[in-house]
Amino acid sequence: MPAAVQQKPVEDSVARINDEVAVGEDLDFQRRWWKFENAVWIFFAIVLLCTFAGLLGRGPLATTHRGNASLDIQYERIARTGTPNMLEVKFTPQAIRNGRVQLFVSDSIVKQFGAQRVIPAPIETSIGEGGLTYIFPASAPPASVKFALQPDGPGIFHFAIGIPGEPPVEAKVIVLP
Repeated sequence: MPAAVQQKPVEDSVARINDEVAVGEDLDFQRRWWKFENAVWIFFAIVLLCTFAGLLGRGPLATTHRGNASLDIQYERIARTGTPNMLEVKFTPQAIRNGRVQLFVSDSIVKQFGAQRVIPAPIETSIGEGGLTYIFPASAPPASVKFALQPDGPGIFHFAIGIPGEPPVEAKVIVLP
């Protein structure tokens, strides 16, 4: 058996006053800690404000629209990976020809944005160079088409939508993880 080791009692380096426990203080450390805490609170407040504003997806600053003489596109310019969102195309009277609307959609809508479905369903779809052309029945405005999207990965993606024979509306979407 080993011999009992005598332990030396722990002594405070700070003197006791009125026989009470002395707990020293380091005001320089405290001030640095308070500054760090304030910085963390400010950081969290900024993240919350950005979230409510839509800078991290879904909010007033995340939704926008673009258009030309034939159509108006409303979409989320900031989306989240795996989160469903809608892209809506509204047609003007100029876009409706013979009770139909033709709509060209770049292939990035299907490949990168993960188009789940088109509402209403087109009566005809054709695959062309760089995208798809849909034909929808439309008697009179307001005529619109919605694309249910669900991006499968983060990145900055470009798309183009337009009426064949006219310049397309181009835009980009930032997809966050």
